[in-house]
Amino acid sequence: MATRKKSRPGESSARKTTTSGVRKTAGKRRGSLARKEMARQREYPASPLPAQHQRSPGLESKVHPRPKYTAPLYRAAAKLQGKVALITGGDSGIGRATALLYAREGADVAIVYLRQEERDAQETRAAIEAEGQRALLLPGNVTSAPFCRRAVARTVKELGGLDILVNNAAYQKDRNTAAEISDEQWDKTFKVNIYGYFYMVKAALRHLGPGSCIINTGSITGLEGSKTLLDYSATKGAIHAFTKSLAQMLVDRKIRVNCVAPGPVWTPLNPVSKPAREIPEFGGDTPYGRPGQPEEIAPAYVFFASNADSSYITGEVLTLLGGETTAA
Repeated sequence: MATRKKSRPGESSARKTTTSGVRKTAGKRRGSLARKEMARQREYPASPLPAQHQRSPGLESKVHPRPKYTAPLYRAAAKLQGKVALITGGDSGIGRATALLYAREGADVAIVYLRQEERDAQETRAAIEAEGQRALLLPGNVTSAPFCRRAVARTVKELGGLDILVNNAAYQKDRNTAAEISDEQWDKTFKVNIYGYFYMVKAALRHLGPGSCIINTGSITGLEGSKTLLDYSATKGAIHAFTKSLAQMLVDRKIRVNCVAPGPVWTPLNPVSKPAREIPEFGGDTPYGRPGQPEEIAPAYVFFASNADSSYITGEVLTLLGGETTAA
């Protein structure tokens, strides 16, 4: 029969003291982190926001207050170490925040943006490089299939491959009636929001292999509709169906395809698409009483890009709605 080792005098109490000290230290750390988290959330602006408007395509550097994208509380775990990501609309908003977190997780990142957005793109490049990763800037328009092919080819050549494609570029313009939507606007919305996704996927597929992934940006409007975003909502619904169909098409190749569908998020898209008088209440009707910030949305893109987190997930549409639970 095994005998229990006898404790030396004072050994038991010493262990208790050490354990107690570790617990107290851990408790202090948890308390400190909780305070930091709450402080960060208090920084997120709530309704009413300042009235403002920009001409398309809009610059994040001119948005007030500036969208939050630095995610100071996000701790990386090398989930994307050695990967290469290509993000359209990567100069600002959700694309910028995602580019930063990808770099923090160890990926090199190429971003596609319009030439008018060069100032924002340079800030994103600096953020990627500050994380110790390579950044590639690809100015151009995703409505051009030849440009999409060139963007993918440059990414592969200059960064050494392609593992993650994020389709995120978008165009929207609020209109109150169908009569206000010109044929040109309808055409542009579809070409940017769904044609561009198809062009990028088609160009990328020859370079993607098992373990690679495609992540599309959808929207709650693609699930519930929006009376002032008829064309935009239609494209977002198409993106959700595109995601599910493409996931089925590529599952045998072990390429995962998923979609992030946010509610209102504070990005340059909002002051560009809405009249200034409508901006103050943007996001105010969510249970959180505010729009989301890009740094709150970007971790979902890390989740879908990381095989450590989502290797068994494909064809999903993940909604991020600030407390709303009634998505279709």
